[in-house]
Amino acid sequence: MIARKLGALAIILLLLIIVVAGAVILARCSPAHEIEISLEPEPPLAGSIYIGGAVVNPGFYPLRAGDSIEGLIAAAGGASANISEVRLYISEIGENGMAPQKVNINRAEAWLLQALEGIGETKAQAIVDYRDRHGLFRSTSELLNVEGIGPAIYERIKDRITVAD
Repeated sequence: MIARKLGALAIILLLLIIVVAGAVILARCSPAHEIEISLEPEPPLAGSIYIGGAVVNPGFYPLRAGDSIEGLIAAAGGASANISEVRLYISEIGENGMAPQKVNINRAEAWLLQALEGIGETKAQAIVDYRDRHGLFRSTSELLNVEGIGPAIYERIKDRITVAD
């Protein structure tokens, strides 16, 4: 009988030790202060952009610093057809106080070049191929050396392109 009482007492003592040890561990592991979560503020608006053509939801969308073309098209619900039929319109100076965004012909992929007036899939690929063969454009007028790009097309797009970063 005494052995039985000692066994029960040992079990109770072990349970008490486990509970106390658990409380000590929990007290040491949990932070003594509240956790503060802060979110970065949204980047300031840089203006607005009209996304139209072959997108699910054409319309004006806010343009923020750091936005990508892919992200803007996704905001418009994505392309509903060929990406070459998506049209972007960035307001002129005076419409919202900003200079229009220009396409860097030294960095743009073919699908982005197709957003320029008069540049379809073939001419966009010709620009990329020329750049691959001859290196980066030194001036926008060098675009006239690309097969299929004549003075009329260059005049239409010269204010929308750049070679600067």
